[in-house]
Amino acid sequence: MALRSLAGGRLFAEAIGLVPPTVLALHGWGRRGSDFSSSLVSFGALAIDLPGFGATPPPDRVVGAREYAENLLPVLEEFDRPPAVVGHSFGGRVAVCLAANHPELVGPVLVTGAPLVRTQPPRRPPLGYRLARKLNDLGVVPDGPMEKMKRRRGSADYRAATGVMRDILVKVVNEEYREELAALPALSLLWGANDTEVPVAVAEEAAEIVNGSGGVASVEIVAGVGHLLPTQAPDSLRLAVEQLNR
Repeated sequence: MALRSLAGGRLFAEAIGLVPPTVLALHGWGRRGSDFSSSLVSFGALAIDLPGFGATPPPDRVVGAREYAENLLPVLEEFDRPPAVVGHSFGGRVAVCLAANHPELVGPVLVTGAPLVRTQPPRRPPLGYRLARKLNDLGVVPDGPMEKMKRRRGSADYRAATGVMRDILVKVVNEEYREELAALPALSLLWGANDTEVPVAVAEEAAEIVNGSGGVASVEIVAGVGHLLPTQAPDSLRLAVEQLNR
């Protein structure tokens, strides 16, 4: 496995397995391309360090999964033919956007643990927090106490993120990809049965959208596996990618 510079040095990727590559792999939030080192070693794969993670520097502005997908277009020039695209969690968001907006450039798509749709409406923050946020915008509540309130309420990913990456995370968690799903001709969904971060119900609803729009989607559940399927069940992921290439 070797780290490669791509897109004029704007992106970095782990080159895994055989040459030339046939698989483009996109990792989850807070992870990096090396998550796929075990599952894709029997293929030729480029496992991207997405902007802001691993060796790739962060974006210079707040963007969402759709813009992340557009930034990957130069990488597709590294493939002799449209690659299979594998996306985990945040990378699954990006994979679906890439496939929906540039179907001629990508092959089959497999996602795992990707929060593509919301199965429940977002919970509104408590009134006290909303008031403090408004007062912070007005300069009444200082940034220090406001930051403490944000960290108490935020997820582990939110607490770990800083600067532009925190703002990107906030943007991304409020995105949905129903239109992109409806545009896909096919989608494979591989899910950990014990995924509490992105429950199986998300995969099932995403599949319903694809199938209901004339595409073909399948859901495979892996028993005893949680959210980090690429590292927890690399053999299951490898087998699923083999099915894509048949």
